[in-house]
Amino acid sequence: MVIYSKTLVKSCKLGFVDYKGMNNIKSNEKELSPEQREELLRALKARFEKNMDRHKGLEWAKVQVKLEANAEELWSLREMEETGGEPDVAGLDKKTGEYLFYDCCAETPRGRRNVCYDHEALESRKEHKPQNSAIDMAAAMGIELLTEEQYRKLQKLGNFDTKTSSWVKTPTDIRKLGGALFADRRYDHVFVYHNGAESYYGVRGFRGSLRV
Repeated sequence: MVIYSKTLVKSCKLGFVDYKGMNNIKSNEKELSPEQREELLRALKARFEKNMDRHKGLEWAKVQVKLEANAEELWSLREMEETGGEPDVAGLDKKTGEYLFYDCCAETPRGRRNVCYDHEALESRKEHKPQNSAIDMAAAMGIELLTEEQYRKLQKLGNFDTKTSSWVKTPTDIRKLGGALFADRRYDHVFVYHNGAESYYGVRGFRGSLRV
């Protein structure tokens, strides 16, 4: 069962994110209880150890130290987890020392489907609007959409989106013309397509990334 946080549900219902209010959300709400922290860390550790091929040469003990020192990022990881993303370490940025977490669920996260690309696209629909957009939802969760490059990197770690598809971060020049990009895996190949940014489907969501 997917469990949504009060903050995320509120954002979904309103269909937008109050960016000016995000600072207050960060300071007042983006903190887990001790029980939530332990439950999440157990789940992340189990996934990390089960999928060592995704992060060869990395040690969970060092990842956990980083997580315990970054409460807001831990909160974001829980949002990723609760919306069905199954986040896992996908690499280490050696320049910054940050661990890179990607949504590693087999299919696009169930709790983030039926969303158009961004708030502008949402507002452009005169009827049959989705409850939210990928960009707004990601912002409320404190994460970023995967870029095309990151999506292709993820696909080298396994087979993802073989039955679904995921919005990916779209270049500004394409978005200005009304389009947005999404990607999937079919016939053992990764494909990147374009669609109207206002479109939404039950089999399309988005995958996120988070630096810790």
